[in-house]
Amino acid sequence: MNSSATLTVHDCHPAVDSFAEEVLHGLRQPSKQIPCKFFYDARGSELFDQICDLPEYYLTRCELQIMRQHICEIADTLGPRCSIIEYGSGSSLKTDILLDHLHEPAAYVPIDISRGHLLHAARRLRAKYPRLEILPVCADYTREYTLPDYPDASQPVVYFPGSTIGNFDPREARIFLRKIRQIARALLIGVDLKKDPRILHAAYNDSAGVTANFNLNLLDRINRELDGSFNCSRFGHYAFYNPQMARIEMHLVSLESQFARAAGECFGIADGESIFTESSYKYSLGDFRSLAADAGFNVQRVWTDDDGHFSVQYLE
Repeated sequence: MNSSATLTVHDCHPAVDSFAEEVLHGLRQPSKQIPCKFFYDARGSELFDQICDLPEYYLTRCELQIMRQHICEIADTLGPRCSIIEYGSGSSLKTDILLDHLHEPAAYVPIDISRGHLLHAARRLRAKYPRLEILPVCADYTREYTLPDYPDASQPVVYFPGSTIGNFDPREARIFLRKIRQIARALLIGVDLKKDPRILHAAYNDSAGVTANFNLNLLDRINRELDGSFNCSRFGHYAFYNPQMARIEMHLVSLESQFARAAGECFGIADGESIFTESSYKYSLGDFRSLAADAGFNVQRVWTDDDGHFSVQYLE
């Protein structure tokens, strides 16, 4: 592949109508909610990159440690001439480690909902790996989309790092894994593990307030794109670990009784009422093995960081 060739984006980006439809549906519920996938506009993606560098945010640090310590074994497990299909590729920084060590990879297909972020990462990788077929897809991978044609390979492998699987409740996670089975027989996935709740609390309530800004940016995005009237100073970031559900919950809590508009509709929000924006489930190794089996996958290999906080798992 010539590095000067035009980088073509396979654009399945959801229309503004989709954003409006899901926001309105969520705000009409008795318990208000907005899907966490809408965090990732250009500003949200920038803030998430900052989160990944925070001292409290162990997830990225632990996953990078695993990849660096075990990458040769991981590459051997994936085998030669594989095509990597990455869901929620973002900046694709972990992917560099993978691509540096794979044996003659056939193609890299990054999928991300943020078009600008996707293009920036794809151009960087095109410059670094000029002989690799790079086929970026702008899409909401939780909805229907089509993959571009990629070269024949020994096997397509879905790469799903960052413990994003934790954003799905267990029922949704099973359905999602079954959809992955329709694309690929192999999956390399990051899975966050159960641990001391104090570590979890700190990771989602950083002292610099970056996660709070990331959460509040969702309201700013509604204001920008859906003619919204949310006043971010009237909402507070609230995140906590729910041990019964084994998940972090992230909310935007109203600090007073108020009204706000979005996409032409007005909503009353009571003092103390919350908008549920994200869940992040944590698993034991046995819990995730059972969930994967229910979706038709067998866990073949597991790698963890030195403290056992995080795992990278290979499923077939």
